[in-house]
Amino acid sequence: MSTSPADSGRVYDAPSNNWVYRVLPRTLWPYAQLARWDRPIGWQLLMWPCFWSAGLAANAAASAGTFSFGRFAFHLLLFFIGAVAMRGAGCTYNDIVDHDIDMEVARTRSRPLPSGRVTRLQAKVFMVLQALAGLLVLLQFNGFSIFLGVFSLVFVAVYPFAKRFTDWPQFFLGLAFSWGALMGWSAEFGGVGMAAIVLYLGAIAWTVGYDTIYAYQDKEDDELIGVRSTARRFGEHPRPWLFGLYGLTVLLLCVSFATAGAGLLAFVGLLVATVMLFYQILVLDIHDAAQCLALFKFNGVVGLIVFGGLLAALLVRLI
Repeated sequence: MSTSPADSGRVYDAPSNNWVYRVLPRTLWPYAQLARWDRPIGWQLLMWPCFWSAGLAANAAASAGTFSFGRFAFHLLLFFIGAVAMRGAGCTYNDIVDHDIDMEVARTRSRPLPSGRVTRLQAKVFMVLQALAGLLVLLQFNGFSIFLGVFSLVFVAVYPFAKRFTDWPQFFLGLAFSWGALMGWSAEFGGVGMAAIVLYLGAIAWTVGYDTIYAYQDKEDDELIGVRSTARRFGEHPRPWLFGLYGLTVLLLCVSFATAGAGLLAFVGLLVATVMLFYQILVLDIHDAAQCLALFKFNGVVGLIVFGGLLAALLVRLI
């Protein structure tokens, strides 16, 4: 007789060989699942705009003669820790808000709350602890960056409800998930420049694109229970929309890099990332849930390539 994901202590759409299940005691598995520690792609996608912005600011600072490698490395460490903590807090909050919806969707029914492996009170306490860890990270930055970080909570709070009132909840996810594109620049310069604003807009378009691909996994369930998404909005013809979204991403990142005076290798990295983005659109089969998930995760590599280009451009400038 087969065992359901909930009975096994695992969730339906997470890899069962993740370190969470090898290292943590079983009593902690539900909390790791609430924070999505068993699905690192989420914090990676939250982290990459932070790293892009820090890399872009580092290029500008190096050009102005004010670059500090120690400060740059410290900022990257803070963004990594903050991304893990705040993504975990955000996912826990999202699961609390979507408790009833998750019980109706096959892919999410095995999550800790709908499966009954944690209570709502336990989830709320865990969410607060993660948010406090994120606050501790945020307090290491300058005053303007602290203000920016706190202000981002407006978008974090609204996002779980967006699927109830708009066909574009992915846009609200982009507003929240791309906020790091402002934070990296602010951490370096104590303010927000045009390069960072354009980078933020590009990251939003990227987020809407990759999360649309992700949303096609749940399109049929969403239609049954009335949850709205760009996958439902685009229907059977997402490619023109995705070409537009990813094309806008590339254009805005290119403008941002040029505005900040990033080196040639940053544009080389962006070119490689562009090929990877449009590859996703060309091979996409919206009726293959496993492929949609794989293409969504592929964006973690895209984010790495963009940052790699910025880092390479920085190193060349410093040599």
